[in-house]
Amino acid sequence: MSIPDRPTLPKSLEDGDTADMDSARRLFRLEAEGISALADSIDENFSAAVQALSGVAGRVIVSGMGKSGHIGSKIAATLASTGTPSHYVHPGEASHGDLGMITRQDAVLALSNSGETPELRDIAEYTRRFSIPLVVITSKAGSTLTELADVVLLLPAIPEACPMGLAPTTSTTMSLAMGDALAVAMLERKGFSAQDFRVLHPGGKLGSSLLRVSDLMHEGGALPLADTGTTMREIIPTMSEKRFGCVGVIDGDGDLIGVITDGDLRRTLAENLLSRAAVDVMTTAPKTIRPQALAAEAVAVMNEMQITNLFVVGDTEQKPLGILHIHDLLKAGIT
Repeated sequence: MSIPDRPTLPKSLEDGDTADMDSARRLFRLEAEGISALADSIDENFSAAVQALSGVAGRVIVSGMGKSGHIGSKIAATLASTGTPSHYVHPGEASHGDLGMITRQDAVLALSNSGETPELRDIAEYTRRFSIPLVVITSKAGSTLTELADVVLLLPAIPEACPMGLAPTTSTTMSLAMGDALAVAMLERKGFSAQDFRVLHPGGKLGSSLLRVSDLMHEGGALPLADTGTTMREIIPTMSEKRFGCVGVIDGDGDLIGVITDGDLRRTLAENLLSRAAVDVMTTAPKTIRPQALAAEAVAVMNEMQITNLFVVGDTEQKPLGILHIHDLLKAGIT
């Protein structure tokens, strides 16, 4: 099967091509105007919405029809990934049994540009029947949904970027931004940390970028350690057994004061090497890292120092807690 040639770009732009770019610029400016107006419109209702959605013991149920439904699905995913349990319920399916997904411990976030979406009516009435908090994002004050809602987040009256004023464009962009703002506000209110974020995002580049040294380090009996007086005759077998290519040297208090690597052995080859003590061969003041540091920081240190191992010590003392090898980092996808 032959692969078609990639189309070449024209050397000069025709009038139609210029019109395409003008159309894109016009849309971006209109949608940016909508976001700017949205920022200026934020008032106490936003805080009330955050309180209503974060104050429940259950989940935030997001719903919307058509394009608002697609935006709602993304908002539910953002909430869930930032520490607010949430899922999307299709309003059409809700009327045929999926109302059972909504409990009295939940809150509902409904999206409707017109505020008159008939498919959302059953969900709205269900929330009223069971005293479930209802937050509505809409562009129409005084609509049916706003009359039923506990909190209304009113979008500014900015025209749709569609030249006919029909296709949801500016309104959906503002709805999405409002959902993001709710998610971030609740994230900050809960004190949701990068570590919490990593727990919910273990896969892919995002998950690996949030790994800590403590997640990857070897500890306990795996640590290659020796006292200052240990002879090289004893240390070399330890280096081979532990498979790190190094041994950490500790003093009488258990503090890490040096390290002996394969390179040190090659540099100190002598007839009496095996009888020499660790303190006579070691490199002093070895580079170390904290267990709370990001694994990416460990890679940076190893690259800078041109080393393949890092001992892990506490914040206030030099007692070795673990050891990290470059292979551990590469295996975790950290480069």
